[in-house]
Amino acid sequence: MRRRASLVLLAFAVFFAAMSPLLRWYAFPRLAKIPPSQYQEAVLEAKPATLLDYNDGMKVKTVPRVTIVQTLKGNVEESERIERTAGRDVVVWDALSFVAGPDGKMVSQIPERYIFDAHSQAPVHATGESVDGDPVRREGIEFKWPFLAEKRDYEYFDAQTRTSSPIHYRGTRTFHGMEVYYFEQTIPWTKVPMPKKMPIAITPEQMAKTGLTRWYTTKRMFWVDPVTGAPVNGEEIHKEELRNAKSLGLSEETVTVFAGHVKMRPDYVDSTVALVKSQRLLVLLLTSYLPVGFLVLGAALFALALWLEARSRRSDGRGPDGTPDPAPTPAPAPA
Repeated sequence: MRRRASLVLLAFAVFFAAMSPLLRWYAFPRLAKIPPSQYQEAVLEAKPATLLDYNDGMKVKTVPRVTIVQTLKGNVEESERIERTAGRDVVVWDALSFVAGPDGKMVSQIPERYIFDAHSQAPVHATGESVDGDPVRREGIEFKWPFLAEKRDYEYFDAQTRTSSPIHYRGTRTFHGMEVYYFEQTIPWTKVPMPKKMPIAITPEQMAKTGLTRWYTTKRMFWVDPVTGAPVNGEEIHKEELRNAKSLGLSEETVTVFAGHVKMRPDYVDSTVALVKSQRLLVLLLTSYLPVGFLVLGAALFALALWLEARSRRSDGRGPDGTPDPAPTPAPAPA
């Protein structure tokens, strides 16, 4: 009976030892993915800020607050359509960055369609990939890092310039009790397109004919959970200018459109941290807790199987090496 039990334990030991690497290197890359229907919203603020008032003689003013609402909405119908030809799990995010002045009225809004691999976050190039209605071809990441992010630089897509450039790893930090990776990206002054929706009744094409140009620079900062690859906080030191402004009859050649230090609102930081903490547990189960637990359990079952086998051999009259024990020497008869 003990020998049979030891064989069963040995079979379970082999099973759990084999499951350990399978969970980490086979199951995890296939099971961990972004759901296609995900919806997320974040509110960021610059307090105070410099803002161009289009409706008051194009005057530059210092305002108490500029609000930026960023939404990401999964487009399930489009992801299923692209998956049929891409042959892999695809996520389509319809994103919108809506900038509002202190009165709540629109300053600008820029929609995006971001298409990427649900597992690796690598961009998937398909019809519809765009920024503000203009077709683009992304390289690198945007909005989110891959699962199990690494301590290295990544290519990060900038929606204003429609180009990708390195975002640099600057070290490990503690944020709201979490160990996170801190990244920075600086975009130098670059000429960028006019937003298609503005608070004045003039099109970008009409503004371009006057010789007016829009320029932009920013320092972008992210605090990223390395397990899920999700940013738990983001900030930008952002500045936009209109150049050749005298062509519109303004007194100065260069006019500030917007300048400020944009930070995520504290309540949205708290909700983002709580969401990421709940998601990282699922990733850790597949990458750490279960693989290590199965390996330890397999080793324990293997040791127990050996111990039972040794006991069964002793009860059968065999030594630890499996050879029969020598027969006992009879005691001499009394004289």
